[in-house]
Amino acid sequence: MDMTLPARDTDLRPRFAALLEQHRGIVLNVARGYCHHPEDRLDLVQEISVQAWAAFEGFDPARARFSTWLYRVALNVAISQWRRQQHRQQHHAPLDDDLPATDEALPPEQRHALHQLEVAIHALPPLDRALMLLHLDDHDHRQIAEVLGISVANVSTRLHRLRQQLRTRLNPTDRGARHATG
Repeated sequence: MDMTLPARDTDLRPRFAALLEQHRGIVLNVARGYCHHPEDRLDLVQEISVQAWAAFEGFDPARARFSTWLYRVALNVAISQWRRQQHRQQHHAPLDDDLPATDEALPPEQRHALHQLEVAIHALPPLDRALMLLHLDDHDHRQIAEVLGISVANVSTRLHRLRQQLRTRLNPTDRGARHATG
């Protein structure tokens, strides 16, 4: 049995590997946003990579930047996986409050704030979670709209509501002051 790749696959593989490495932060951020446990994150990273490779031949740089295309693939894989898990589980288990800090280099108060933000983001529905992850990754509204396939106005409206929702959840006693300025 011949396990060599067809010529076109061998030509695409180094290009794909280089692009994936260059934009690996996208895959890692999406995995972190959709998975609670490190093992699940690794599985999702692998699945995103496999699906991106499977679709790479159809990637057209004239239609979208690689980062935008990769976000679409990563979010579609993450959301599909999340939906499959929902079918298997009747109840969603919340994150444990005593999960280890994800970045030991941060001071304790920043680790706590990061953990609280992660818990709040994990509680969001899939589309809102994807929207927030893209926003936190410093994408502008046009880029977010392109990745998620929604209008720029919808991005703006949803983002405004999500920020208010997260502020309320993360700072329940600071609700009035934040809403007036924000």
